[in-house]
Amino acid sequence: MPVPFLIAPEMRVRLKKKHPCGGDMWQVTRTGADIGMLCLTCGRRVFLEREEFERRVKEILETPANKETPDAIETKPSL
Repeated sequence: MPVPFLIAPEMRVRLKKKHPCGGDMWQVTRTGADIGMLCLTCGRRVFLEREEFERRVKEILETPANKETPDAIETKPSL
């Protein structure tokens, strides 16, 4: 099960599967129940459900606040 983490608009991520254009780097454009993303290779916009997005993220490349990989991962409290 993937570990939930903080998702913010303008963060850049690398996904496990490549887009049909060959790109695997994306910029988050919208957050909520669905995550809006922009392919940085071809400019295509797609939406993924939050759970699917968290499963597919391979690497966080950049966050909007500090423009570097975050050290802390926000986790859900255990019950």
